[in-house]
Amino acid sequence: MSWKEFEEQAPEMASLGIERLNRKVAYLAILKKDGSPQLHPVRPFIGNGMVFMFTEPSSPKVRDLRRDGRYALHCSVDRKEDEPLIEFLISGTAKIISDSVVRAEAEDIIAPSVVTNDYALFEFQVDYVLAIEYDHDGKRIVHRWHREKINKK
Repeated sequence: MSWKEFEEQAPEMASLGIERLNRKVAYLAILKKDGSPQLHPVRPFIGNGMVFMFTEPSSPKVRDLRRDGRYALHCSVDRKEDEPLIEFLISGTAKIISDSVVRAEAEDIIAPSVVTNDYALFEFQVDYVLAIEYDHDGKRIVHRWHREKINKK
């Protein structure tokens, strides 16, 4: 499902996801051809109802995501002095976007000068979201969302 659909179903979690992932360094886990996991630092963008990234066409991410689009995307974790520590993760399937209109919209979101014409554009479809908040005493609050339903613990 698209980020837009997730956002409509779980607006508070989506706001947290935008805060934690949009234009920030995150960690993308994907599967290599031999089935082993591979982790890549990336900078995802959220806009126009999508979570997406542009990447160099020669990147191993392109080959691996085209072959098996399953992914997990986890935010960088840091704590501001007066705020809880927050982890945010989404997972699902990445798909290559070749539609020129969608590509132009994505380029406008991130600033066209950052991307060259040969960069690959991937959209991250959202099947599962996990947000964990840790207060300063170590107590945690876990929020989960699945494509079919919203669960909170």
